Order: sequence, then C-alpha cells, then structure tokens
Amino acid sequence: MSKPRSHLTILCAEFASRALTIEVNPSHQHAFALVAAFVLAWLPTLGAADASRPNILLILADDLGFSDAACYGGEIATPNLDALARGGLRFTQFYNTARCWPSRAAILTGYYAQQIRRDKVPGVASGAAGTRPHWARLLPEMLRPLGYRSYHSGKWHVDGKPLQNGFDHSYSLNDHDRHFAPRLHTEDDVPLPAAATNSGYYSSTAIADHAIRCLQEHAQQHAAQPFFGYLAFTAPHFPVQAPAADIARYHDRYLRGWDVLREERWRRMSELGIGGGALSALERDVGPPYAFPEAIAKLGPNEINRPLPWSELNTAQQRFQADKMAVHAAMVDRMDREIGRVLGQIRAMGAMENTLVLFLSDNGASAEMMVRGDGHDTEAVCGTGATFLSIGPGWSSMANTPFRRHKTWVHEGGISTPFIVHWPRGIAARGELRHTAGHLIDIVPTLLDLAGGHPFETWEGQPVPHAPGNSLIPVFARDVPVRQNSLWWLHEGNRALRLGDWKIVAAGEGRPWELYDLSRDRSESKNLATARPEKVRELSDLWTRQTEEYSALAR
Repeated sequence: MSKPRSHLTILCAEFASRALTIEVNPSHQHAFALVAAFVLAWLPTLGAADASRPNILLILADDLGFSDAACYGGEIATPNLDALARGGLRFTQFYNTARCWPSRAAILTGYYAQQIRRDKVPGVASGAAGTRPHWARLLPEMLRPLGYRSYHSGKWHVDGKPLQNGFDHSYSLNDHDRHFAPRLHTEDDVPLPAAATNSGYYSSTAIADHAIRCLQEHAQQHAAQPFFGYLAFTAPHFPVQAPAADIARYHDRYLRGWDVLREERWRRMSELGIGGGALSALERDVGPPYAFPEAIAKLGPNEINRPLPWSELNTAQQRFQADKMAVHAAMVDRMDREIGRVLGQIRAMGAMENTLVLFLSDNGASAEMMVRGDGHDTEAVCGTGATFLSIGPGWSSMANTPFRRHKTWVHEGGISTPFIVHWPRGIAARGELRHTAGHLIDIVPTLLDLAGGHPFETWEGQPVPHAPGNSLIPVFARDVPVRQNSLWWLHEGNRALRLGDWKIVAAGEGRPWELYDLSRDRSESKNLATARPEKVRELSDLWTRQTEEYSALAR
C-alpha cells in the first residue's frame, strides 16, 4: 500500500491548488492566497498532529438500489444524502459483493468473504460456519492503536460480537424480520428485552438514537480522540415496514408503474452522467432468486413474482404493487432523515469539517419474496408490523436502474452500489463524479491510509496474508485509476471478474460465461463471449486461479 502521508499530501496540495484558482471578489483574493499558502506550508507537518486524523462515519444501507437516492436519479426524497453528494463525491462504478454478510465481511476486514469464511469454502465442514481465521481482524482493532474509539449501531451479521472485535459501544439489531418490534437485539453485547408492539420503536430511528448517544458521550468524555462510527441501517431490507406518516408521503407516487418510472429514473441519471450509456431491457422472465411458491400463495392474489408489463396488471394488482413501493420509498426517506439527525449531532460537536462520511449499500435491491417472522396478514394495512412483504422483481428492477438483475446475482444490478464520500477538510472537490472502479475491499486500506496506519502484518506472531484492496485516497483528489488487479465475485454459483473495463459474468453454477466491455456497455446488453473467446479464456483462467487462492486461504 502507498505511504499514507504522501496520499494526504496529494489531497492537501489539490485543495490548495484549487483555492488559488477560484474566482473570487478582488477584495478577497489576498485572503484566499493566504489560506492556500497556509495549507501548502502545513503539508510537511501532517504526520505530526493527531488533529489531522479525520473522524470517520461509515453509513451502510441494506438492500438499497443503485438509483434509489435522489442524487443518483431516484424520485425518493433524500435531502441529507443529496447534500453530502453536493459537498463531496459520488462514485459511479463502486461495487459490493451482492449479499449482506459477505459485504459486511469485506467492509470490516478488507478481504473477500471467501478468503475469511471457512463455511463458504468447498470441502470445509459446515460446522465451521462463520468462523474467521484468527488473523482476520476487524477494522476497529486496526484503528484502536491509532487512537480511535469505535461505535457500532445497527445490523451486525458477521461472526463474533462487536465489543469482542474492537468496538467500544454497540447496539446490534439481530432481528431482521421486524422493523417495529424486534425480539433479538443487544446493547454492548448484552441482550435487550423484546420491543413491545406499539411501543413507538422503529429500526432506523433506534439505530440513529444509539449512534447519537455514542457521539454525545464521545464529545463529553473523549473529545481529544477521533471516532469511527459504523452506522448500519436495516432499511430498506424486507419486510417493507415504515411509519404510517412516512408512507403517506408516497401513497400514489408509484401508480404509474415500474415501466414508466424506470424510464424516468434513467432520464435523470443520464442528465447526471451516472449509469453508463444505455438502459438495460427489463428481463420479464427473471423472478426471485429463490422459489417460495407457498409464500407467494400466502401473499394473496395481487402479488406477482415477475416484472410483467405494468399494463397487464389489473387495477387491484397495480394498487397493491404501488403500495409496496410506497413503503420502500418511506423506508429510504426515513433512513435519510435519521442520517440527518446523526450528521446534526456531528455538527453540534463542531466536528463536521474533519469527519469523513461514507455512504453506500451492501448489495443491489432485492427481488427476494418470502414470508418469515410473524407471518403475513392479508387483511392488514401494507407496511405495518402485521405484514411481511417484499418489493419483488418489478420494483427491484426499477431500484437498480439502469442495470440488470438483483441482489445475489453478480451482474451489475446486484453488485453496483451508490458511494458518496464527503470530507470538507480533506476533499476540495464539490459535487464531482468519480468513474474509477472501486470495491468494498478498498475501504479498509483507504481508512487506514487516512488515519496514518496500515493493515496488520502479523497477529499473535503469525504473518497476516496480504489483502486485495487498494487505497482510494488518490481518487479523492482526481478521477484516476488505483488498481492494476482484478475485481472478483462468487456467490451461490453466480460468478464474475472485472479486469480494466472487461467483465465476465455467469448467472448460476455451470452456466456459460458472458463477456462485456463496460466502457461501452455498463447495462450488459451486448454479450461479446462468442466474438472474443480468447478474452473469455484469459479472464476465466484468472477467475479460477483467484478462486483457488482465496479458498486455500480460508482453510
């Protein structure tokens, strides 16, 4: 990994150079010159002061589509995310792992999940489920020697317990079936009583409340130290449930259907320069990744498990489907409001200027459809705790505009995440796009780079394997490539590899490779495998070698 001080110097030099070229009132030019001169003079001393280490707030949404946020083309109100985007950067080609737990493993360790999850390696007994190798430490343990205190609020979904893995405080919401009345949640690794029905509990609000309490304590007792906040919402993961007042704002918004609204999203994305050059065709015959026919039957006659043309649905079906998407939108809207409250606390601490805020999603929107938890009451109002509904493949296709497929697949719809980066003190750019390809495995090296640290080289006297990620700090200054290595995917037989702008992808074990030139075809509409068999062989051989290497590491 590159030396962290050189990367920080790049950022500050970029900030200073831009300050010198800003057009300002002549009476203010002298002041701007002084500021730029001060920053340039400060560069050699960056390594000397703890104050140069930014606070970090990593915000993770659950099953959010690539285009759900307004700043990525969506129609959902997300003013707080939009403000972060206006004041920072939006990445257009940032990737996740296509599923909840592998993404969290990558975010917190810097490794692909298959490198550290023994239960996901062929030939390893299932009894080892969730067991990380001893050397696969989590990010808070790497930040602690650098003076950071770490706080976790929300979904956990990795092995072990938060306080055992370096967090100083944690609220862990382990019940993924109930947004209103969870039965499984802990604070500082101690079980909490189940939340009572009609208690006023809502997942996103409770998660934000805990994060705010941690920040308030930090300001009172640990103000001299930087903080790492890991804010992991469970929204908008199914079941779609939200406060009634939030749902009401979107009651009739989706009655025109996914065909029309998907086209409208695409037009807005094109104006923003996000999403590539074309909108993928809706795959009318692709439904949920898992078939649960009994669940579909329980959901009633208005539920459908394919993205059929909206015009083919009857009036009752259209109303039912529009109501589901209204709840999804309300969940995203409420999450944004709660993010605003957390950011407000950081501003009240006077810490916003030197807080690096990262926002992203763990995978694409989900086409999964099932019934779990307390079951589904077909007579209950959509979005209440008595319902267990999912948005299904029609709305998931719209949420992932302009890409193909959904969560669990490794086509672009399953693995492309919005990624917003905001850091007023360290990033001069405002409202710019970054088209550099990045991945969740890049987060650990980036944050350690900024903090002046590096991944562990040994743990308990044993060498720690090299992690595959790259620091993104150079990209914070300019849209430059940061990797020569490939990006790799494997999930439930779905597999892919990207090297440069070339990508191979296959939908299911034993299925043939498809080949796409992403510089011209992010929507994966023109399969070049037949025309370029030598490129398929090159990339598939590389995928196989990496798969064998990663599997061997976790054994």
